[in-house]
Amino acid sequence: MAGIDLLILAPVGSIVALMFAAYLAVSILKKEEGSDKMKEIALAVRTGANAYLKRQYLGVSLFFAVVFFILLGLALKNYLVIFVPFAFLTGGLFSGLSGFIGMSIATQSSGRTAAAAQKSLNSGLRVAFSSGAVMGLTVVGLGLLDLSIWYYFLNWYYSHNPTPLGIDKIAAITSTMLCFGMGASSQALFARVGGGIFTKAADVGADLVGKVEAGIPEDDPRNPAVIADNVGDNVGDVAGMGADLYESYVGSIVATSALGVSAGFGIAGVTVPLIMAAVGVFASIIGTFFVKSKEDASQKALLAALRKGVFISSVLVAVIAYFLVKGVLGQEYMGVYWSIISGLIAGVLIGLVTEYYTSSGFKPTQTIADSSLTGPATVIISGLAVGMMSTAIPVIVVGAAVLASFYLSGGATNFGTGLYGVAISAVGMLSTLGITLATDAYGPVADNAGGNAEMSHLPPEVRKRTDALDSLGNTTAATGKGFAIGSAALTALALIAAFKDQIAMYGKDMALSIMNPSVLVGLFLGAMLPFLFCSMTMRAVGRAAGKIVIEVRRQFKEIIGLMEGKAKPDYARCVSIATAAAQKEMILPSLLAIIAPILTGILIGVEGQAGLLMGALASGFVLAVMMANSGGAWDNAKKYIEEGHHGGKGSHPHKAAVVGDTVGDPFKDTSGPSLNVLIKLMSMVSIVFASFVLRNSFFK
Repeated sequence: MAGIDLLILAPVGSIVALMFAAYLAVSILKKEEGSDKMKEIALAVRTGANAYLKRQYLGVSLFFAVVFFILLGLALKNYLVIFVPFAFLTGGLFSGLSGFIGMSIATQSSGRTAAAAQKSLNSGLRVAFSSGAVMGLTVVGLGLLDLSIWYYFLNWYYSHNPTPLGIDKIAAITSTMLCFGMGASSQALFARVGGGIFTKAADVGADLVGKVEAGIPEDDPRNPAVIADNVGDNVGDVAGMGADLYESYVGSIVATSALGVSAGFGIAGVTVPLIMAAVGVFASIIGTFFVKSKEDASQKALLAALRKGVFISSVLVAVIAYFLVKGVLGQEYMGVYWSIISGLIAGVLIGLVTEYYTSSGFKPTQTIADSSLTGPATVIISGLAVGMMSTAIPVIVVGAAVLASFYLSGGATNFGTGLYGVAISAVGMLSTLGITLATDAYGPVADNAGGNAEMSHLPPEVRKRTDALDSLGNTTAATGKGFAIGSAALTALALIAAFKDQIAMYGKDMALSIMNPSVLVGLFLGAMLPFLFCSMTMRAVGRAAGKIVIEVRRQFKEIIGLMEGKAKPDYARCVSIATAAAQKEMILPSLLAIIAPILTGILIGVEGQAGLLMGALASGFVLAVMMANSGGAWDNAKKYIEEGHHGGKGSHPHKAAVVGDTVGDPFKDTSGPSLNVLIKLMSMVSIVFASFVLRNSFFK
């Protein structure tokens, strides 16, 4: 009964998260916006971001309508439970809503951050971080709210009606809820791929013509693509990252709940992940009060301020989780607690490793900067080498977390409880998402604030403060990407285990031997898919950036007085081009992620489908780490030179580093992050269409 009583904390936690996010949003909107020029720039970015989201959500709505009717047709033919099509819609709706709210506040906050930085460094930090906290708490609040509504509704429904396949009530609830993540996954894919293509097309276009060809500085108001670049920071790094982690958050909870029931824990197996998520909400809110800095603090001190909040939240979760597991599962299952701790530790370690390989304060990035002395070719070679090297420790860390969580939770004697331990380690890693996402979403706000200060010609001391906040944002963005990749890997692993359980529920026992030809072929196909997917997204960025380059060149040529600063560029035209290109280019990669697992299952059976998921997870995880870290290291190597090393801005080494940074842009902000969604979405699609594939596969 204790477990059932505690479940009320899930909806309570969601409401508290949303109320605190609303409080922070109102407090941000009360801050000063600055001068008329600052307001004008912020409005241009906000208008562009809203125009992009409006167009994307229109296209996504059409996709959701089509898939809804497909799922409804399958439900009417008894392939699915009738609630799945409707939960697919709510998953996408809540994910999209969290992205919209987070991005709206981010675009309202950048100008206010620059204005606050006129007073002090700490004032600027508080505004930017509060904006990130709105995103983080909105994601966890809406995610928990969606899960709570469906849990209580299904619990009521199955208390009065027969369950599918004659299974018990709690198994029916969790197996139905397991299918709900597809809506969030689909929304995340469009947000990540579309947002990534937009942001990097604008960024690459702005850099190639502005910095490389015209020789004007970054965030120069004469550059026609500069507003599109700032818009891209929000649609890619705020809305995109939020949707990605929303998917991981919801996916890890539903997968753990389903695996808990199949492991024999019953309602207790559902209670622990849901209450862990609720505990994480309260811990994250407490942690936000500890993020503050002194005036003229170094980047190290600023980073310590952010880490202090995350550390306090993590410690609170670790302490409360001990009593939660002991009270709900009992003393004999305390190994599950150590599985949660292994997830928390893995998340921290991946963040630290990512920082080491991407921060300009450490040797790997400095080595790339040194290679700029001999030209752009050696910069690219060195960056690729750093990215490849950076995969080793994250793979070892995730592998160690999987083994530790499996065996500590009793996997040696009960395979089911071992899988539950692996799944709940992902919940542990994501339990403090409210504050970890805040530190990540803070980055683009600080970046936009720096751009606003530059274009508004604010005094040097203000620009120095916004530069310090921006530099910190680059570090948190890189570590945030590492965290997102690690959590995606653990979540995808939990979903694959849940897929195996779902197939077993339909009476099929999968033979997953490595020597099974179907499994082996599936592994090869799965290992190939992330590379094919990245090829599509990289080429999409190249094509879209080409259109921006042509437009920026046209404006420099045709608008008289633009280079002299006597005329205004047509910012809206670049935003419109990038938006149209992103919507068009995201279609094929998105279809690949959805169709590939279904087609594989039909052609070579569910064993081959499982092989596909495992192969995609293995290669997608490693490739995502490599691309994110190469891109981050190239970016910070350029900034390291801009700080005055190797001749500083405008030098030949700087120009070489700009080329490396431009190559790295789609690595770290389009293809790499999109792989997180790919590996999770394919597992979600496989779970939802499991019954359909089983009945229609050529391999029975």
